[in-house]
Amino acid sequence: MQKVKHQKKALITGITGQDGSYLAEFLLNKGYKVSGMVRQTSALLYPNIGRIQQRLELIQGDLLDPVSIREIVQKTQPDEVYNLASQSHPSESFKQPIHTAEITAIGAHRVLDSVLDVCPKARFYQASSSEMYGWVKEIPQNEETPFNPANPYAAAKLYAFNLTKIYRKSYKMFAANGILFNHESPRRHLGFVTQKVSYAAACAKLGVKNSEHLNEEGEPIMKNGKVSLGNLEAKRDWGFAGDYVRSMWMILQHDKPDDFVVATGETHTIKDLCKVAFKYVGEDWQDYVLIDKRFIRPTETGPLIGDYSKAKKELGWEPEVSFEKLVQIMVDANIARLK
Repeated sequence: MQKVKHQKKALITGITGQDGSYLAEFLLNKGYKVSGMVRQTSALLYPNIGRIQQRLELIQGDLLDPVSIREIVQKTQPDEVYNLASQSHPSESFKQPIHTAEITAIGAHRVLDSVLDVCPKARFYQASSSEMYGWVKEIPQNEETPFNPANPYAAAKLYAFNLTKIYRKSYKMFAANGILFNHESPRRHLGFVTQKVSYAAACAKLGVKNSEHLNEEGEPIMKNGKVSLGNLEAKRDWGFAGDYVRSMWMILQHDKPDDFVVATGETHTIKDLCKVAFKYVGEDWQDYVLIDKRFIRPTETGPLIGDYSKAKKELGWEPEVSFEKLVQIMVDANIARLK
């Protein structure tokens, strides 16, 4: 008799977000049964996973509620758990520090606890962040670089990172961290700077002076033909989210649980981002960009630039989409959105 091949099951928290949606698509293509935790909401359609929603099992739960998390793990009996859900805006974490800690730090702890309790053999992935390096101690940053958080979000992420290591060592769990540097896509929330800039470039291309979409202050992103930004000299290592979710899966297929930096090894300023986006639509960025003090963080991190040589050597992972290509993809998507 032929042995029936076991279909792998994955559970993703934060499945409706940028990373969750790309990861869900990736895993479906690998033949996984994919379940996702979604918050109780009146919306039953989620734009990021709209095209694949019929192929997913979506279960309502909340990172604030340990009972709901446990029930979801019990029901899905996953082989792999990807904890991607968080309050993910560093700037917002200054306005909601306690909520950020509850979701991003303690929420991850609740998921880890449920996995340990219900299916301790499952492989667990924690979405860690380059923001943990904060006021950086060395450039570039790798797995050995000391962490030095500069905002409540980063501090919460560091708690979850350390808990993942503690559970790995204490309970022999397959618990791994991906320390992901900034990664963007057309599915990014419009509050993120890469989206604001690519959206503004799309507005410039189409002659939109006052946009329908609003920024985090509740004003049009493009107002009187200008986009308001914070510190243009802030440096980031930006990659494409589609490339980065591939690394998450590779980290859980590794022969042992470990922590990996995932990055491009290149650094660009927000000014560079503006130049590339507006040049792509044939405009001069300086005609459209305003500096607004409200969008300057109380503390600036960086320069963040990742050394991903360990991931390349041990996993065989490297990024495929260039910075310029990423910006162009995002501008094109925003032109389509505005049309």
